[in-house]
Amino acid sequence: MSQTSYQPHYSTTSDSRVIQTREAIYSAFLLLLDSKPLDEITIREIAVSAGIGYKTFFRHYTGKAELLNAIAADEIKRLIVLSVGVMNAANSKEGARALCRYVADNDATWSTLLNGGAAHTMRDEFVRLSREVAAGKKQELNLAVADIGVRLSAVGTLEMLSWWLSEEKRISVDELAELYNKLVIAPIMDAYSS
Repeated sequence: MSQTSYQPHYSTTSDSRVIQTREAIYSAFLLLLDSKPLDEITIREIAVSAGIGYKTFFRHYTGKAELLNAIAADEIKRLIVLSVGVMNAANSKEGARALCRYVADNDATWSTLLNGGAAHTMRDEFVRLSREVAAGKKQELNLAVADIGVRLSAVGTLEMLSWWLSEEKRISVDELAELYNKLVIAPIMDAYSS
């Protein structure tokens, strides 16, 4: 398929039809990811499931990889906002609880993304955006400690969430937040304060 029909301005539009189509594509893709591996999903299946024409898909995305990256980026941006709260909160337990609650409230999406084939994309996007946030901070941190801290927080956060979402009998959100704070946040905060 030619990429000439792709409309990059659609990603920033406020046109309700474009927004509805993108949401339909997102939902269809996530449902398909929940039922089969990424490499078995076709653009045609996404379009049919979204209730759009095959060519319409290409007005919004150049392919599955771009769609997956867009979904991962949106979710990670939301998580980063909460993660910054965790790292900046005087009480990191409350920040951890807010982050865990967000994932619990969006269980289906996060389960699909983390356990359905997008974990690598999620990790890369988390690290990329976390680095942007860290670069914006005017702290006198050892660059190696800061970079390792970003990677460890991204990987630790996503691994803990992936574990929790894949458990048949899950611990509560409060218990998850407590573990998250103890195993991921506290050690990184200690390294930053050293």
